[in-house]
Amino acid sequence: MNYVGIDIGSTASKVVVRGEEDFHFVLPTGWSSKETTITIKEKLLSQGIDVNSEANRVTATGYGRVAVDFADNVITEITCHARGGRELCGDNCAVIDVGGQDTKIILISHGMVQDFLMNDKCSAGTGKFLEIMSNRLGVTLEELFELASTGNPVSISSLCTVFAESEVISYIGEGRKREDIAAGVVESVAAKVAQLAQRKDLPEKVILTGGLSNNPYFTDVLSKKTGKHVEPTAFGRYAGALGAALLAEEKRR
Repeated sequence: MNYVGIDIGSTASKVVVRGEEDFHFVLPTGWSSKETTITIKEKLLSQGIDVNSEANRVTATGYGRVAVDFADNVITEITCHARGGRELCGDNCAVIDVGGQDTKIILISHGMVQDFLMNDKCSAGTGKFLEIMSNRLGVTLEELFELASTGNPVSISSLCTVFAESEVISYIGEGRKREDIAAGVVESVAAKVAQLAQRKDLPEKVILTGGLSNNPYFTDVLSKKTGKHVEPTAFGRYAGALGAALLAEEKRR
């Protein structure tokens, strides 16, 4: 029996397979979640996983989970990220997930979700903000963080992505150093994530999941903003898909 977890995010889609042979992969979601699920289905089949077979159980989560029409179960992001986060950090911790569209703070106590917060009304504290700003600066996300690590952050005070982009354009017009603007962008995102996280009483163990989960520079900045040591996680971007696969396995049993 194979258990497949599929996390259709707004930016990237992650797949985790647990069973006869464990493997995982990620691909861009693109403009259509539906088309992405077709690509996932074909890629799984090329690996010997037929999603229509009784030998495989599929659980979908994430922004585009309803598009996975071959899923046996559809489960909310909070539940799947909590289960995946628990697998990565233990039964007592906090999971900070910075996604492309939203940011989630999940508190796990004794293996159960104790509380959570979700910022899904504004992209200013999410990966989308970083993507927009890196495009404006003419660099990739990786290059944005490399630049930021060598710069002195300028102040980006706007709470709205549109107005914040206007601030960045003004700094560019003033001839400010690109590394200073990049550092300001990263500081701005970390500050907004920290403001959300600090609305809850964070435990000592805090991990970062999502696309930035294995970024040492971002976790260092976020640690300073939250006053807690935020641990990077190598498998953190797969937390939702991992949780979905684990829940599929547990439900079957």
